[in-house]
Amino acid sequence: MAGDVLLLQGPLEALSGFSDEFGCVPLAKRAIHIRDKRKLAIATIVMTMAIGGAALGLLSAAISFAAGALLFTVLRIVPARNIYDAIDGPVILLLASLIPVAGAMTTTGAADRGSQWLLSSIGQESPLMVLALILIVTMTLSDFMNNAATAAVMSPIALSTAANLETSADPFLMAVAIGASCAFLTPIGHQNNLLILGPGGFRFGDY
Repeated sequence: MAGDVLLLQGPLEALSGFSDEFGCVPLAKRAIHIRDKRKLAIATIVMTMAIGGAALGLLSAAISFAAGALLFTVLRIVPARNIYDAIDGPVILLLASLIPVAGAMTTTGAADRGSQWLLSSIGQESPLMVLALILIVTMTLSDFMNNAATAAVMSPIALSTAANLETSADPFLMAVAIGASCAFLTPIGHQNNLLILGPGGFRFGDY
């Protein structure tokens, strides 16, 4: 069960395989063990190509990384079964539900109203304060919502705020990205926080 501690003894290969198959987290110190260095080199090249394609604007980020993932499967760097196991269905459904919500916020004017409220509350003379408030609001939402969902909801507001201030949207979107990644203030902010809540003997207030 979750939280159980197992004492295992055996060859490194066997222990590593057991951990991978049953989703265990090894607690003992261990060296990084690479079974196939040829696959490591190929994986590094594919990853570099995917990042380079997106960074240089040759392909969109979605297409570039999707092509990289496809190459990982075709070249048998990662077995197809592992990819299916790693797909988080609830997160995909959550994003599929909230991305249209983010679009609706833009088309209906809700995002614009939110940005106008921010500007009227703080004032148009201090864009840094508006930027800080967007960061704080995003951080707060990320502690109670999925971080990807938070980013989807806050991005239209950030874009609309930047447009009303007649300034670059990049700092505001970066504030949303950073704020959505700060899901560590509550145990329900991220699944990793929740996983260690019981085994670590933590309470809600400890976070």
